[in-house]
Amino acid sequence: MEQNKFEFNNETNFDKMNMGTSMNSCSCMDNMPTQTMMCPPVEECPQERVCHRYICYEVPHIMPCNTRVINHHIYRHTYTPCFTTCEENVVSNVYDQRCCF
Repeated sequence: MEQNKFEFNNETNFDKMNMGTSMNSCSCMDNMPTQTMMCPPVEECPQERVCHRYICYEVPHIMPCNTRVINHHIYRHTYTPCFTTCEENVVSNVYDQRCCF
């Protein structure tokens, strides 16, 4: 039997309980009746469970690494003497004195 959202296991008379409450409220802590009375459920504040989850990601990074090769060309000049000879020929023409030229 449902009466103002109260459930009673047996027929209950409020006059017999002597609780001093009206029919619209339920006070389960006052003079406890000899019969079992069910009150509506009391909504409690929600409790929160916190579960920390760590999700690891592997993020590949491409790092260009340029290798610069610098070739240094060094010319070391050495001098080796190379002896040469040269020869000049001087021609001299000697003519006898002739009359006709």
